Amino acid sequence: MLISATPAPNTADNVWVLISTALVLMMCIPGLFLFYGGLVRGKNVLSVAAQCLALTAMGILMWWAFGYSFVFGKNFSGGFLGHIFGGSEHLGFAGLSFAPDTAYAAGISSATFALFQAMFAAITPALIIGAVAERMKFSAVMLFSFLWTIGVYYPVAHAVWGATGDFAGLANEGAAFKAADFAGGIVVHMTSGWSALLLCVLVGPRAGFGKRPMPPHSMVLCVLGTGLLWAGWYGFNAGSALAADGVAIQAFLTTTLGAATATLAWALVEKLHRGKPSVLGLCSGAIAGLATVTNAAGFVSGTSAVLIGALAGLLSYAACSLLKPKFGYDDALDTFGVHGVGGTIGALATALLMDAEANAAGGKLIGHGLIGGQLAAMLACILLSLAGTWVLAKLVDRLVGLRPSEEEEAQGLDIADHGEEGYNHG
Repeated sequence: MLISATPAPNTADNVWVLISTALVLMMCIPGLFLFYGGLVRGKNVLSVAAQCLALTAMGILMWWAFGYSFVFGKNFSGGFLGHIFGGSEHLGFAGLSFAPDTAYAAGISSATFALFQAMFAAITPALIIGAVAERMKFSAVMLFSFLWTIGVYYPVAHAVWGATGDFAGLANEGAAFKAADFAGGIVVHMTSGWSALLLCVLVGPRAGFGKRPMPPHSMVLCVLGTGLLWAGWYGFNAGSALAADGVAIQAFLTTTLGAATATLAWALVEKLHRGKPSVLGLCSGAIAGLATVTNAAGFVSGTSAVLIGALAGLLSYAACSLLKPKFGYDDALDTFGVHGVGGTIGALATALLMDAEANAAGGKLIGHGLIGGQLAAMLACILLSLAGTWVLAKLVDRLVGLRPSEEEEAQGLDIADHGEEGYNHG
């Protein structure tokens, strides 16, 4: 009998990560659409749906064509380009198979790992659209997101998660800076959140912003979206263990505790500040907790997750309800206040609260420059996100224009961009 020398993945681990892949896909379609779609005015609900759907499809195709190779490839190592991208050996998913890539996950197929990571690459630019909802053209959203994914997301993901990344504390033993990001606090939430802040300033506020009310058209949809996002987040966080093991259980636990704590913390602060806890506040608190605990999910204890959730509810509320009015920027759906602020808090908390009992691999970073490495990774992420967003927004504005005409914005982007209406009451 011949015995193959090719290592085989663990069936349970492989199945868990494939299920997690589907859960993360559910976060964007329909989760993010329902959450964002419920918060805009009725004349723009389809524009949000179109952006979530189209960005997901484009992100997956980009990942297959070159994204996975740029982030997780290795053959650019040793040259200048290797500090930006990983390699070119996996273009078109070349070389991926049923066998594992032991540099990343010994228990699952390399193809499974690539598919799982595809969903992260697809959903991240979709988070940004919340900041510029109701006033950025579909064509501009697609072109900006295409360029931003290449210029911002791929380099940060490679630096933090790639086997040759400069900040990859776990994947690269020779990393210049030892940073830790379990499921995307830096890679997903900080990149999208900080980029969203600058993009909404560059695009400008919605017509009539600050002069007339712009309430959500359906809080019912928003609550449905919140529930789907929360459920899908288990794939996002617990799936990032890349195995059906104790770390996945820990990430599942901390995700639950962080979200639950932030939901109630936001509501309590809003009650004290405004007199009533709104349903929007409960939804925002839940998403803030999920975004904030993401970086730390598989690295910290349950008690630490409760602390992170409390900070998320308090500080994200302050960013959305105090900071935004003070500076007057129109972050329409609070992408920066939730994802930017939450991701930043969570990344810092990871370095301060890392627990070797929760994650032995992460615990090895304690005392080996983790705090300095984490701060360096966070700073590099913010600088690249802001610089990349500024350059790419200016380029897109020159090529296709960022905004619709005043008449089209007043009419609504559903009709202006897609020739359809979300609701036909006739």
